[in-house]
Amino acid sequence: MVKKTDISLPVIRRLPRYYRFLRDLMQEGVTHISSADLSRQMGLTASQIRQDLNCFGGFGQQGYGYQVEPLYREIGRILGVQRRTEVILIGVGHVGHAIARQMDFTRLGMRLTALFDVSPALIGTQVGGLTIRPETELEAFCLEKKPKAALLCVPDRAAPDIVERLTVLGVTGFWNFTHYDIAHHHPGTVAENVHLEDSLMVLSYRLKQPRR
Repeated sequence: MVKKTDISLPVIRRLPRYYRFLRDLMQEGVTHISSADLSRQMGLTASQIRQDLNCFGGFGQQGYGYQVEPLYREIGRILGVQRRTEVILIGVGHVGHAIARQMDFTRLGMRLTALFDVSPALIGTQVGGLTIRPETELEAFCLEKKPKAALLCVPDRAAPDIVERLTVLGVTGFWNFTHYDIAHHHPGTVAENVHLEDSLMVLSYRLKQPRR
């Protein structure tokens, strides 16, 4: 088995997709599946699937394939969805509001514990069962509750100061909806950057290319 520190990021990024497909198979009543059948459904090669899963141990059986539920549970364990990470959300505008209201954090290994904003119109209102706090309470809350991750939905200009404050407070993980390069300025952090405009422009490019 490959050491976890040697596993490439592309392999890690495919794990949630395996997890999602396996959950769908369980809901359909499928109990086992071959790598060939899984490859046809996911658009990956059977060899790629075997290589990815072999990074974490031997899950399949020759001539039988994979047991869906045990594999689903094991990938969930690898992704850490059973271990709840305390997370806070900064910036409860349109994007932050939608995330706080719609995301099932518990199923994804997170627990959303607090919302923060600077807008007097938002402070004191509730979203998803949580009351929006003023950003001035950020330090006191983090010192008491010690969250490890933050969802950053603030304007780009506000991001450097917020990130600096959060890293000093022990926050090391960011789901980053700004254009601020957190990992570059704070090498000890882990940041997942979400750029919706970039994704839409890629779609625009692909739509304008000749179809094969």
